[in-house]
Amino acid sequence: MNYKQYFENALIAGRSAALSPAAINKVLLDVAKAAIEQTDYLLQENKKDLERMDSADPKYDRLTLTADRIKDISKDIESVAGLDSPLGKVLSEKTLPNGLYIKKVSVPLGVVGVIYEARPNVTFDVFALCFKTGNISILKGGSDADFSNRAIIKIIHGVLSAHQIDVNTVTLLPVEREATEALLNAVGFVDVLIPRGSQNLINYVRGNSKVPVIETGAGIVHTYFDETGDLEKATAIIDNAKTRRVSVCNALDCLIINSKRLGDLVHITEPLAKKEVQIYADKKAYEVLDGLYPVSLLEEAKPEHFGIEFLSMKMSIKTVDNLQQALNHIAINSSKHSEAIISEDELNIETFLNRVDAAAVYVNTSTAFTDGAQFGLGAEIGISTQKLHARGPMGLEELTSYKWIVKGSGQIRQ
Repeated sequence: MNYKQYFENALIAGRSAALSPAAINKVLLDVAKAAIEQTDYLLQENKKDLERMDSADPKYDRLTLTADRIKDISKDIESVAGLDSPLGKVLSEKTLPNGLYIKKVSVPLGVVGVIYEARPNVTFDVFALCFKTGNISILKGGSDADFSNRAIIKIIHGVLSAHQIDVNTVTLLPVEREATEALLNAVGFVDVLIPRGSQNLINYVRGNSKVPVIETGAGIVHTYFDETGDLEKATAIIDNAKTRRVSVCNALDCLIINSKRLGDLVHITEPLAKKEVQIYADKKAYEVLDGLYPVSLLEEAKPEHFGIEFLSMKMSIKTVDNLQQALNHIAINSSKHSEAIISEDELNIETFLNRVDAAAVYVNTSTAFTDGAQFGLGAEIGISTQKLHARGPMGLEELTSYKWIVKGSGQIRQ
């Protein structure tokens, strides 16, 4: 298959794209409206994907569309439309002693490629964010979600066509593995590649792409319950962080508990037991929970139960004697996504905030908030765990670069 044609069509669409902010917003609002109007069609196509996947697969929940989820997606697209455009902003400007006027202005990244797994909401999110920022998007979804993704693209293309906009503004590549390889090697056509999915997918893209990559890493998430932590806050926060939606990257994987608070562990885990969360507890925590937590849901932890993204109703517990030991455990096992402390000690809180190396660091609240919409970004194209260009939820501003504009009056360099 000639994948090069897809990339050339995207470049042509990019060169012809010069829409006003008002025109862009109208398209986005129409896409949001069309998603609601065609809910039955989307659910019908999504059902075809769900029928091919084992419901016990951790990806099943991410793959699932519901009427409520489609409403939320539509609201996110409307939110993106309501945000100010990040394009054309003067980031800095100055006049040099030689009279040259220099300014730095925000511009689109260009052609953004996204490789993702069984997450059809990503198709809507990427289009909305890229379209708002003047970027062209080339998508490579997983085969698990192909019916859903193609239905979404059909809806988006219908809106684009109605507005007489080149449908190649957003392209969904075929599901074949060869399409992934072509995208990884699309030098000169694709400006940046963003993988969204498992650590294996991210590692593969990072190791094989010739196109610059922004990593949106897996979430190996910890919450540290400090010696001074409030018990009721901790119980609610840990329950929410773990069980709200287990298949997403901001879900809690490991509770780190100060040894002086082990007596509170039964209370903290009571909501988890009701929701049948499997716990892998280290020796000290296991001894506390043994006989008081459902026997079928409790195991003594092995080394492989730490530093893992469960994406299911499973979590580990690590006991530490002080904040430094908690920081050490996080440093060794974190994916630098989201980390939290539950504490009433201001010194410990500030130490945690300053010492933990992660895209999002929380105090006395749930890591479930690591999300573009929750951060007021409208939606997100991913959550970057790296440090170059972007970090954390990537919204509109993170999909821009800048260029220098230099104006003179005949100056030459000596």
